[in-house]
Amino acid sequence: MPDGPRYEDDFYAWTQYQAEVLRSLRTRDNRFDREHVAEEIEDLGKSERDAVRSRVRRILEHFLKLAYSPAGYPRHGWAGSIIDARAELADKLSPTLRHDVSARLENLYATARRRVAADLQDYGEEVVAAVLPATCPYTLDQILADDWYPEGPGETK
Repeated sequence: MPDGPRYEDDFYAWTQYQAEVLRSLRTRDNRFDREHVAEEIEDLGKSERDAVRSRVRRILEHFLKLAYSPAGYPRHGWAGSIIDARAELADKLSPTLRHDVSARLENLYATARRRVAADLQDYGEEVVAAVLPATCPYTLDQILADDWYPEGPGETK
């Protein structure tokens, strides 16, 4: 087994490691475009990372809307979006990307919060937009759990 992360275990970590290995290779054959190949492999991993971050932001946005918006009709759509994003995360989330999301959760939340505040204001819910929590009220486990949803306005579990 080669050193470094395994492709099957952690695609993102594997791409970053393989790019590093490619760059370190010394070859006399100038036909091989080592730097660009390494960059493309590295970018594949970054694309996976960005997709995971995007799904987490989408879940956070819809958590906030479910928890704070009094709107009734779009609730099923928000819940459906959370289900889809969680399924996509299950396909992409590796140990390294889980660590990345955990480390960046407050930043991801801040972006999601700004988006939700703008959406709520667009629909005349300025008061609700003003009371969105400044820090992330959700854990990564809640974000990833298939059966967890925040309580909405007036709901109790």
